[in-house]
Amino acid sequence: MCMMHNQAGAAGLPGNNAHAAGDTILQPEKPLTMGMGRKVYSVHNHVGQLPPWAFYESEEPISPADPGPETPEELDFFMSCRGIEKTLIIPNYGIPVQEQPFSHNSLVADLAEKRRRTVAGALWVSGLPRNRELTDAALQMLDQPGILAMKMSYLLGGTADPSKWDEPTLRQHEAIFRAAIERDLPIHFHTSPGGGSDITGFFEIIKRWGKDLKIHLVHMGGGVSGHIRLLSQWKDLIEGGYQVYIDTSWAIGFAVRKLLQELDRTGIGLDRVMFGCDEPWSDFESEFWKIQGAQVSDEIKERIFWGNAEEHYFSKLA
Repeated sequence: MCMMHNQAGAAGLPGNNAHAAGDTILQPEKPLTMGMGRKVYSVHNHVGQLPPWAFYESEEPISPADPGPETPEELDFFMSCRGIEKTLIIPNYGIPVQEQPFSHNSLVADLAEKRRRTVAGALWVSGLPRNRELTDAALQMLDQPGILAMKMSYLLGGTADPSKWDEPTLRQHEAIFRAAIERDLPIHFHTSPGGGSDITGFFEIIKRWGKDLKIHLVHMGGGVSGHIRLLSQWKDLIEGGYQVYIDTSWAIGFAVRKLLQELDRTGIGLDRVMFGCDEPWSDFESEFWKIQGAQVSDEIKERIFWGNAEEHYFSKLA
């Protein structure tokens, strides 16, 4: 497996990507292609470092995942190692610091501009009123070259359930949704079982805004309960005219198999499912084989691995 590790020594937001003495950089003489001759685009890949943090019961700050690419060259290398021809990049996040993911928006925009033919970007925005100024600044960047989506997550606070939003929170979301609709940009929502990112809250968002707003549900609901709920409503959402999209990253095996079998049997929503590797939090190999190893038609695999991403994202790159 191709490896490229840039070990950050100090806690805090990333600087100019300079390597401190003692950093370890591992890379093979020749990148290894995992695509096995298949064209692969990923619509979910994080860029930028994440400062170490004392997660959960940790007494010392740790970095649970490798840092994401930070330069065009690092991103090129990452993609070539995995056989990814085009990718949509998203700010790396995961610590309880509201400003942290916003700090990578400029990196996303810079990489998308410098790799216009192969890289698209999703900017971080927040529905929390406390982040209004940071979100307003992000919305001002939406018209930059290569910015084709937004990313939202309730892991850092708030809830996906509109019935629990107060008036300032509703206004904040409406401003984000309006900007997305005006530009025909999808919003990538992190989903996970329970808590503020539970799939049930997103069903209400879909019901209220999903006929005008493109809603990309990352991780297919994010766990057993979320998968089952999403799969049970998939046909009705698509036939009801809702603009719902998903990627299969982090999805548990039964859910991906069931979805692919239904796509093979009915074709309903075949154009709405895309491949995402979610590196560095997941790993390309396991995400790849969820699709590659499935007993479905090659047409479905082609659509998921690259065709749908080309239609919805990369065909719009200059």
